[in-house]
Amino acid sequence: MEFSNVIKELRKRKGLTQQKLSQTLGLSYPTINRWEKNKFEPNPRILLIVKDYIKKLGADYSDLRRYLDKKNVGNENNKNTNNAMDVKDMESMLWQAACSIRGEKDAPKFKDYILPLLFIKRLSDVFEDEISRLVEKYGDEKTAGEIIEADHAMVRFYIPEEAVWPVISGRRGFKYPANKTPKTLGEKITNAFRLIAKENVSLQGVIDIVDFNATHNGEREISDDALNRLIEKLSNPKYRLGINDVEPDFLGRAYEYLLRKFAEGQGQSAGEFFSPRELGWLIAKLMNPKQGEKIYDPCTGSSGLLIKCELELLRREGKNNVKKPLKLYGQELTGSSFAISRMNMVVHDMEGEIVRGNTMTNPKFTQDNKLKSFDMVVTNPMWNQGNIDTLFYENDPYDRFSPHGGYAPASSADWAWVQHIHSSLSSKGRAAIVLDTGAASRGSGSQGENKEKSIRKWFIDNDLVEAVMLMPDNLFYNTTAAGLILLINKNKPKERKGKIILINASENFEKGRPKNYLTDDAIEKIASAFHSGAEIEKFLKIVSSKEIAVKHDYNISPSRFIETGEAIEHRDIQAILNDLGKITNEQNKTEKELKGIFTKMGYKWK
Repeated sequence: MEFSNVIKELRKRKGLTQQKLSQTLGLSYPTINRWEKNKFEPNPRILLIVKDYIKKLGADYSDLRRYLDKKNVGNENNKNTNNAMDVKDMESMLWQAACSIRGEKDAPKFKDYILPLLFIKRLSDVFEDEISRLVEKYGDEKTAGEIIEADHAMVRFYIPEEAVWPVISGRRGFKYPANKTPKTLGEKITNAFRLIAKENVSLQGVIDIVDFNATHNGEREISDDALNRLIEKLSNPKYRLGINDVEPDFLGRAYEYLLRKFAEGQGQSAGEFFSPRELGWLIAKLMNPKQGEKIYDPCTGSSGLLIKCELELLRREGKNNVKKPLKLYGQELTGSSFAISRMNMVVHDMEGEIVRGNTMTNPKFTQDNKLKSFDMVVTNPMWNQGNIDTLFYENDPYDRFSPHGGYAPASSADWAWVQHIHSSLSSKGRAAIVLDTGAASRGSGSQGENKEKSIRKWFIDNDLVEAVMLMPDNLFYNTTAAGLILLINKNKPKERKGKIILINASENFEKGRPKNYLTDDAIEKIASAFHSGAEIEKFLKIVSSKEIAVKHDYNISPSRFIETGEAIEHRDIQAILNDLGKITNEQNKTEKELKGIFTKMGYKWK
């Protein structure tokens, strides 16, 4: 049976027109028409929509479903991710979702409602995929359901029937116990979140912290009408979020989009400084993580940097060859970012210890009154964080600051973060830190002492700086300024001791809207150049620590050492004057000739 015949037979049995079937499936009428004319086969993601619909129709349609099963649709073993939801589809879905609650909530609050619902839909869709996998293994849905009920460990996350997305969205009925029927949609959603958290310990304190039924001064924070509109947008069949429907970093990408589109102003003041996804991939390639290493991010945000290190390890060595996954640790101050971080770990099936708190004033990863040590640190702390009292630095119980160059100024904690990171590294540890470009040069060349230069001096004199990389302008989401990546290494290779690698990647980008971005080629170029350590004209230069100290007063800004534009030609002043004289003589000669011509024609030359 061809797919075109499946669609024709489906319409015949259901008594549906092409138009009606297209509306039922949430697809366009021309799409159904082309299917029936056998013009093309749908991609796996669209096939899955059809399969799910047929599955709900029951045993009378099992012959049609068997055809789709032979197509290997909805199976976890189908590893082809080329048909995963692309960026355009994702942004379209999120834009529609945001518009559905516009007017009820301020733009910076959109993510607080959209992201938890996206997360629960992702869990529900993955749960459905896992049921399908078990159906294929055990023969029928009833048996698969009994096995899951008996052993919740058979699935990644167990979702009670009351909390699956079809029930939340009203597409499937559910008989509530007496006196337990939710009075509002907000109550229904909140109860679903709490049930899921109750059944899955790793989600407690992550998804059960939002009350969609909350009131303020007698009014609902978000109405049932707005919630219903939002749920309807997310329920579109083409926006399925199952195992193979979206890329692994989907939730982080969604957070990135909502922050950039609706909460840019809020982000900086709240400390939510999201690293562009391609910067995370670059850092992962630069750090080259090894199996079993302990990796820490003291300003973890959504944990994108940690997750990408694990994904890079899996990509480089192959999933089946990784016997010891990375051990991931992170601390985050803001509540919303902390929740997203935990969610991100969950959807990536990664084990990560993420805690909440202010790392600078109250680091949580300690042991015997000392900071825990990690093999690697990857982080993007808030740039130029101010208003930290000098007394705090002086009274630090972990000796992070005074022994390592002194105290940072009140105007910027950039180098205080570097000091904390250094104190968190093992004896052979290494780190990648995203900083404001000014951190590489502030204080150099000025008279007298400068606190930031003093700390920078200590790190350079102790041969801890392995590389400094200048990024392009307009890459980050809360600023148009170019950032830089500072690489610290307590165990530099012998051939790199006493030297610093400087990379000027400011020209290696593509223009985008609203931000520029690093291409895959640019990421590979930067990472490969760093690992090879060979000088590249107008891109990579190796400078001795002694030269940086003596000739450049501890300025390690790559732009000081590497010019990316055309070289400026310096000429003798007399030669320039001689050329100007020749040009003047030629100009006078031309004017004289033109005057003669126009005079003969009867015109007056003034």
